[in-house]
Amino acid sequence: MKVSLRAPVAGRSNALHAGAWWLWALGLATAASRTTNPLLLGLLVGVAGYVVAARRTDAPWARSYRTFVTLGLLVIGIRLAFSVVLGSPIPGSHVLFTLPDVPLPHWARGVRIGGRVTAEQLVFALYDGAKLATLLICVGAANALANPARLLKSLPGALYEVGVAVVVAMTFAPNMVADVVRLRTARRLRGRPAGGIRAVLQIGLPVLEGALERSVAVAASMDARGYGRTAQVPTAVRHTTTVLTLGGLLGVCAGTYGLLAAEGASYGVPVLVLGLLAALAGLRLGGRRSVRTRYRPDRWGVRSWLVAGSGIAVAALMIRAGGDGSGALHPGVVPLVAPALPLWPAASVLIGVLPAFVAPVPKETT
Repeated sequence: MKVSLRAPVAGRSNALHAGAWWLWALGLATAASRTTNPLLLGLLVGVAGYVVAARRTDAPWARSYRTFVTLGLLVIGIRLAFSVVLGSPIPGSHVLFTLPDVPLPHWARGVRIGGRVTAEQLVFALYDGAKLATLLICVGAANALANPARLLKSLPGALYEVGVAVVVAMTFAPNMVADVVRLRTARRLRGRPAGGIRAVLQIGLPVLEGALERSVAVAASMDARGYGRTAQVPTAVRHTTTVLTLGGLLGVCAGTYGLLAAEGASYGVPVLVLGLLAALAGLRLGGRRSVRTRYRPDRWGVRSWLVAGSGIAVAALMIRAGGDGSGALHPGVVPLVAPALPLWPAASVLIGVLPAFVAPVPKETT
């Protein structure tokens, strides 16, 4: 039998699971949280951007990646501005310029505005801002690649009500914006002002009326489809579900904090895994309350495992590299030295490019 290694064209039967994209992006974000090396952070941004360019569609949510990139650059600029105006605890000997000091009262001891600005503190702020910007860009990659409606459709039965509420909110928000644009255009065509407080008040009433009518229609359709009806579940199962879900979420929070903190890498992974298993078990039991059925559920196939596994591999290898005590992941600023590109962490980041070759190709990019 002949096996094709080329990625197929995306269709309804072989579409990649939306959760795989989020696991891949969260893996890249975890790797970014373990380093302040601008070369590695730039490599992570390049990997995310390449995959987005190769596998995003023409859907409205796919255009959000540029917004996240702009937001990341804005975060870097704000971080540098704060460092210049409010100073930094980082000592430095390369003074670039000096701002006039603003006298503060005695109760604000330890806070200063102005003073000298050194190259070391600006480089430290740049590294810190680039780290946060990379996290935002990785999240933006997941937003651009994963279909939000299909992601909410794949939620467990215990979160069915939450998913429906989010879908309804995501549906009504664009409709309200479209109503505002339509009414403002109509006012301009009639020669009436479209700005100002009076115009906003006159536009707001029809918009709220249209939203109320859509809410009543959606409520009637949901009631006709049996929304909110639940099955009878024993009391012991309900209590067990609550304990597993809450305990699992606490474990996930503690494990995530351990992964993000430099000193918690040893216990972060096992606590996170145990928390995820407990939370999944709780959600599995909680799904017994739901009597709904799924129409054509998304399948988690081999390509979904490859995409999610590539992101998890990048995160695991970067965590392992940080545990080896190598200073290349965190280049020093005192004294000021040029960052070096470590070989093995850079090679591990390149594993994140795998989705650009194994994920199904969107029809718009064939």
